[in-house]
Amino acid sequence: MSETPIELDKHRGLAAQRATDIRRALADVEANAKLLREQQSVAEMQISAPAISWAEAVAKAHYVLNLYSTSLAPTDTHHRDLVAAVLDDLGRLSKSPEQPSLAPMLQWHVPTIWNSPTEGT
Repeated sequence: MSETPIELDKHRGLAAQRATDIRRALADVEANAKLLREQQSVAEMQISAPAISWAEAVAKAHYVLNLYSTSLAPTDTHHRDLVAAVLDDLGRLSKSPEQPSLAPMLQWHVPTIWNSPTEGT
């Protein structure tokens, strides 16, 4: 009996070798896809929890926007450009040393009659 293993692929025809290579490649792709789905599921569970900082909120928004942009049709350049612009803004503003304030965003919600109750009296 021989100590070295016999490589059976050498004794098969070219078509059979190619079919075996394709089956092996597909098995690798399926295993990688399963691992990716599991990792995505874990990431999405973490994203569903409330953010504890602006940096974490930006990371979550970045992930969700990237997820959304992958669902866009290749011809939907308008929405792709909007997503790219928002991601650029998030990246630029997250490097800013100052913390974002919600005050400017909330000002337009306050009715003008509430700004100064003593005005006009």
